Amino acid sequence: MLTSSEACERNKGPILAVLRGELAASRAVLEIGSGTGQHAVYFSAHLPHLQWQPTEVAAHLPELAARIRLEGGPNLRAPLPLDVGTRPWTVPVVDAVFSANTLHIMSWERVRDLFRGVGALLSTPGVLSVYGPFRYQGSYTSDSNAEFDRFLKGRDPLSGIRDLEALEALAQAEGLALAADHDMPANNRTLVWRRAAPR
Repeated sequence: MLTSSEACERNKGPILAVLRGELAASRAVLEIGSGTGQHAVYFSAHLPHLQWQPTEVAAHLPELAARIRLEGGPNLRAPLPLDVGTRPWTVPVVDAVFSANTLHIMSWERVRDLFRGVGALLSTPGVLSVYGPFRYQGSYTSDSNAEFDRFLKGRDPLSGIRDLEALEALAQAEGLALAADHDMPANNRTLVWRRAAPR
């Protein structure tokens, strides 16, 4: 029996509403940290103009692959292994990258690796869309996010909710400009960066 995430089921509708607009001109999407595959299956089914490429670290790839075999449509590709710390990434060039609830799980070193990898991979024009909780100028957007951050750091001191300003610096170094900051349910955001010109 496949594992399912309740959070994925709750947030897939609101995220899809954002992606419909932000990825309207895109053709090929790389999803980083596809997890259970619920997002990949749902988004690819509702965005048929996109070729959706899921990825996951090797340890979680078998279950992801099983869901995609059972539930995936024609525009959902077989998942590829991806550790963001590897160089270079052995994945196809795309014009969009999407990731949900990953940056606060990774170490800061891996967050830097993610932006560096996206910078090397993303075509022009291109879009990076990231969903999750974020801080602004060191402040949490809610008490529940502050509590969640304490939980994350108690479990893994290298993890934690990231500051928008620090992510902005990483994005700018890769030629990406913040284009949108969408308010989402449950004190989450969807951040969108775009590359409009060649680096």
